[in-house]
Amino acid sequence: MDQRTELSEFLRSRRARLQPEDVGLAHHGGRRRVPGLRREELAQLAGVSVAYYIRLEQGRGQNVSTAVLDAIADVLRLTRAERSHLTHLARPASRRLRPALSPQRIRPAFQDLIDAMEGVPAYVVGRRLDILGWNRLGRALLGDFAAMPAEERNMAWQLFLAPAARELYADWAEKAAHVVAHLRRDVGRFPEDPKLCALIDELSARSADFRRIWAAHDVQDKGFGTKRLTHPVVGPLSLAYETLALPADPDQQLVTYHAEPGSPSARALRRLAEGAAEPDARLAERPGAHAEQPAVRAERVAPVP
Repeated sequence: MDQRTELSEFLRSRRARLQPEDVGLAHHGGRRRVPGLRREELAQLAGVSVAYYIRLEQGRGQNVSTAVLDAIADVLRLTRAERSHLTHLARPASRRLRPALSPQRIRPAFQDLIDAMEGVPAYVVGRRLDILGWNRLGRALLGDFAAMPAEERNMAWQLFLAPAARELYADWAEKAAHVVAHLRRDVGRFPEDPKLCALIDELSARSADFRRIWAAHDVQDKGFGTKRLTHPVVGPLSLAYETLALPADPDQQLVTYHAEPGSPSARALRRLAEGAAEPDARLAERPGAHAEQPAVRAERVAPVP
């Protein structure tokens, strides 16, 4: 990934979201040649010279200070995730200083823990949203991860290239936007990850929806909220989800789902748990032993998580 291009497009997309009146500038009427704030207006509000800001937006800013980035982020009203993304793009770590990315695996003891969460669907994602592990109810709820080829065990791949996703996720567009925004965050953090670049190239080539959402340059980390699912066995579900970073490897995140006690969704989830079978593949291949997914993605469509 060319971080200079990423930085330029990200800053332009954030400027385009704001109008002069949003930041206290008078709008003198007339048609503006560009949407949103002009470079000159942003530079004035951030307290930097126009020439300096233009160099920064073009990816030619050298040794930009934290104070300047904070001022620009304040004017653009960036979220915490967007501020972090801006910092990664504007002040990339030297290649010499970046540690090599090692394969991600779940610790066996942690896999035992999520296996013990019998009433809670759970799975673990790593960099680029690769699905690294899951428990029995997570598999029953979101898809047969054990039966999927390893190269297809990726949340973004499944969401955009497995047609069943549009049937499973009632709010597919919202889910898709969140997934793409998470991938955009990873681009800022791991610009030299060849598997991430290969994934984005494949999704861009094969999915018009992905290309459209990717062009928005939105950035987001996984958090918490509610998802509506239409499960092929137990029907509609409204489930709260929580995302927790693992202290031993913050690039691994545990995602859990739960239903409101006593609700129809809780009863449906209980029925699903009662009928869920242990995946046969677990006897030969433990989810926690999965390494990172290969860069080349297979063409076949698998069940969707």
